[in-house]
Amino acid sequence: MDLKSTLLVVGGSACCFKLLNTVIRFLPTPELARNKSWKWRNISTSLAHSSLTGAWAVVCFYIQPHMVEDLISSQSLLSHSLVAVSTGYFIHDFLDVALNQSFKRSREVLLHHSLVLSCFSLSVTSRLYVGYAVVSLLVEINSVFLHIRQLLLLSGRRNMPGTDVKAPPRPSVTYSVTSALSLGTLLVFRVCTLAWMTRWLAAHTERVPRYALTMGTVGLSLISIMNVVLFYRLLRADVLPSTHNTSNGR
Repeated sequence: MDLKSTLLVVGGSACCFKLLNTVIRFLPTPELARNKSWKWRNISTSLAHSSLTGAWAVVCFYIQPHMVEDLISSQSLLSHSLVAVSTGYFIHDFLDVALNQSFKRSREVLLHHSLVLSCFSLSVTSRLYVGYAVVSLLVEINSVFLHIRQLLLLSGRRNMPGTDVKAPPRPSVTYSVTSALSLGTLLVFRVCTLAWMTRWLAAHTERVPRYALTMGTVGLSLISIMNVVLFYRLLRADVLPSTHNTSNGR
């Protein structure tokens, strides 16, 4: 795509995700989530993006496995369109979060989106590093389960029906499976993927301009730290309480 077409796809994508967010407003919302209706809409929209782009990234590498051999200049209409569509989503979500949440609560998300947008904008406008951007979108496979987990929490479906409020939590089968998939795919598609991306960047420093190398290094470093924090939060929320309750029951 030329630059004009690329900008149209990015803008169209941002508008489509905004439209989806608006449509979700008129769909049935679980009773317990109604007092957090904005968060429900935001996470539902994010789930749609993760499902779309995670699957799309896999298809890109399935159809064009040679793209792995040259992540700098190798690209196609399919892969370029994927990065452009995802850029539009991050623009939408950045604005949605910035306008509806306090900076104190949203600063991590805004920092993450700023880093992603800076890298993706370079990729879609220069048509370079498209393959590298597509690799990074494999992370969205994990995001699918993280978003489903958040929706279960918002709708009050974490525990099994009939669990006493004062009793130790008894996670439902759906929540337990989602939680396990969240942790497992986080290790595979976040930790391992970002580790591979870091290794690739270190091995190709001579082929990457200094500004792009700096951008990639800073972005990967900060997002890696965020992933470690995210993994700890998931363990603390879903695994450590279960271990503690099991120990007390002995």
